[in-house]
Amino acid sequence: MVKKNSTGCQERLENLLQAVEAAQKLQHDIIRYGLEAAYFYVEDVDGDWLERWNEDEEEHHTSVERITDFLKSDDRVAITLRKLFTDKSLTEIASELEKCLSLPKKADQIFAIKDFLLYNFKSGEINRFTSDEYDVINLVDFTEELLEKLMNILGQKNY
Repeated sequence: MVKKNSTGCQERLENLLQAVEAAQKLQHDIIRYGLEAAYFYVEDVDGDWLERWNEDEEEHHTSVERITDFLKSDDRVAITLRKLFTDKSLTEIASELEKCLSLPKKADQIFAIKDFLLYNFKSGEINRFTSDEYDVINLVDFTEELLEKLMNILGQKNY
């Protein structure tokens, strides 16, 4: 047991030393070559990466960010979710929903979302809703509607 631990420490120390050596080499190259040192470390220095910076960012919006944007919208489902989860931030809600969507089967996703919603009912949150706004009997219908909207937002195909 002690031998494994010392091996792990030795590996971390070696990794640290390699990182320090790489940083020292970079610093030496910058001092010696100035801005020309960038050509040693970057493949596409003269490319149009700066002009395409925002395009790359838009393509890489995370699913949590997209779900959070949906939760901020005036969609009826989003409004209902915000009313239900007044004690959670939109990012927390989006993270939980994203976890539910990571399941492989649609049925599993529906049950995960339903369980997530029911957990809040058990904590007394259901008392905030009248039967017109939200009804436990309609929970599965609401969950399916939420899942469909989330799948559209994330560009995933319905099963």
